[in-house]
Amino acid sequence: MVTTERSSKKKASGFGEAVRVIINALILALIVRTLLFQPFNIPSGSMIPTLLIGDYLFVSKYSYGYSRHSIPFSPALFEGRIWASEPERGDVAVFKLPRDGTSDYIKRIIGLPGDTVQMIGGVLHVNGEAVPREPVGDFRTRDAFGRSIVVPQFRETLPNGVSYLTLDIEPQSYADNTTVFTVPREHYFMMGDNRDNSSDSRVASGVGFVPFENLVGRAEVIFFSIDDDAHFWEVWKWPTAIRWDRIFDSVG
Repeated sequence: MVTTERSSKKKASGFGEAVRVIINALILALIVRTLLFQPFNIPSGSMIPTLLIGDYLFVSKYSYGYSRHSIPFSPALFEGRIWASEPERGDVAVFKLPRDGTSDYIKRIIGLPGDTVQMIGGVLHVNGEAVPREPVGDFRTRDAFGRSIVVPQFRETLPNGVSYLTLDIEPQSYADNTTVFTVPREHYFMMGDNRDNSSDSRVASGVGFVPFENLVGRAEVIFFSIDDDAHFWEVWKWPTAIRWDRIFDSVG
């Protein structure tokens, strides 16, 4: 009888310890996710060639300080940002879509508060000056129907020296010529590197100007990448589907 009671106490103690370990792990994960790094995956091609469909990356939550969108489910606990740090032009940032406050988008910060931004003939203009871009060869990607295509690729260099690659799938597309956008105070102008396949700040009904409060964090490093015709959980495809050369690449 005594042996049975001792055995039951050990089982109860073991179960309680397991529960405490799980709870502590969940709390630690929540703290890391809220204050330090949050993982995201790329489901669309708007940031090709910088980010590919199937990339998994870490976003630093502390880069711009913290807003309610730093917390899971974006509870309305406070307004604005605490320990705020202003983004730099050229940062690749995750943000909450302004029109719903819940959808996660990732784009490049092109325009800062007070800037003017315009596209003329496919060339980006910031504060009235054309942003230098040079052709760097072609890039193989897929069109809207999944067909393999080769498109022109350009290296664009912003006024602060940040340089990155962009695609021009459709010369003289509807978004290659725009009006002049003046970025409001405490807002940012975001654009995808895949210029003809990106709903961004050029489309007021799509993204529009993004409030500083809506920024979630800055994309830092790719920690996993898999072909877009495979899924993360299909481990049997990993040997051939993983893009090994992209793992631990910095995002910029």
